[in-house]
Amino acid sequence: MHGEREDVHPEYQYLGLLQDIMDHGKDKPSLGGGIDLRGVFGRQNRWALPEGFPLLTTKKVFYKTAFREMLWFISGDSNIKKLVDENIHIWDEWPYRSYRQAVEIGEVPMLSQEDFVQKIKEEDAESEFVKVWGELGPVYGRQWRRWRAADGREIDQLAWLIDKIKRTPTRKHALVSAWNPEFIYEMAAPGEKMMDLPPCHTMWQVDVEEGELSLQLYQRSADVFLGVPFNIAQYALLTHMLAQVTDLRPGELVHTFGNVHIYFNQFDQVKEQLSREPRPMPKLWLSPDIKDIDKFTMDDIHVEGYDPHPPIRAEVVVVGGKF
Repeated sequence: MHGEREDVHPEYQYLGLLQDIMDHGKDKPSLGGGIDLRGVFGRQNRWALPEGFPLLTTKKVFYKTAFREMLWFISGDSNIKKLVDENIHIWDEWPYRSYRQAVEIGEVPMLSQEDFVQKIKEEDAESEFVKVWGELGPVYGRQWRRWRAADGREIDQLAWLIDKIKRTPTRKHALVSAWNPEFIYEMAAPGEKMMDLPPCHTMWQVDVEEGELSLQLYQRSADVFLGVPFNIAQYALLTHMLAQVTDLRPGELVHTFGNVHIYFNQFDQVKEQLSREPRPMPKLWLSPDIKDIDKFTMDDIHVEGYDPHPPIRAEVVVVGGKF
């Protein structure tokens, strides 16, 4: 069983999690997705970043998409326009659901999802259509960079955390939260612009020990086959970036899960992945000149020595949200 071989290659802990869910998970329906899932609760993977960059090798991970999404989070943006312009479509379904609701009550003309996304791409970022229908609400980047305080201020949690690490690295409260009850749909005030999807990556915390910066992510809900490989790569990248801008070394990425699951339409793909042996982990290169978290671009980020097995395709199950 893969879970017994974690000491051989770090990726076996991820494969062990897949096997754990297949063997011991409980089956339940998914909200709105139409496809049941099998899941377990309360698990953890740990990735020692000095040993290599944790980009899974038992299937190809399209890491550039994952990295671009992380840079989008860091920018504080909450509109899909920038992602769509870069041909990244991982968030398209949620604003389109809102648009379809408006179609059903006659507020807007019918558009297919493809035409809806194309309209977002073709129109200017300041157009009324993009500003209204491309907006996801106060999701990750908005909460990280512009958390709305009771007195009307906007709090930049990420800038605060970086300053905190630089000034007092041994403190224990360097934490960023995306979970803001004021904007979660069951708790939001009537008429308030809610998050289209309550954040799955609920919060993350940074710790500094002996010159190494480590990061722990708490993920309340995780699609372990499709989503988690992206999430590992994204938060490992974030750990490296934070270490660089604070003149520290990257330490460990600790990935803590609440509900971690596999959808029924992924079972065959998971079995195929479990049959593969991990390959050597790649290395991450960041432009050493970048010392400001807001200055990183894709040109400043390179993965070296990535030689994965072929990709394994599966359909995304669009679930959750206020629908």
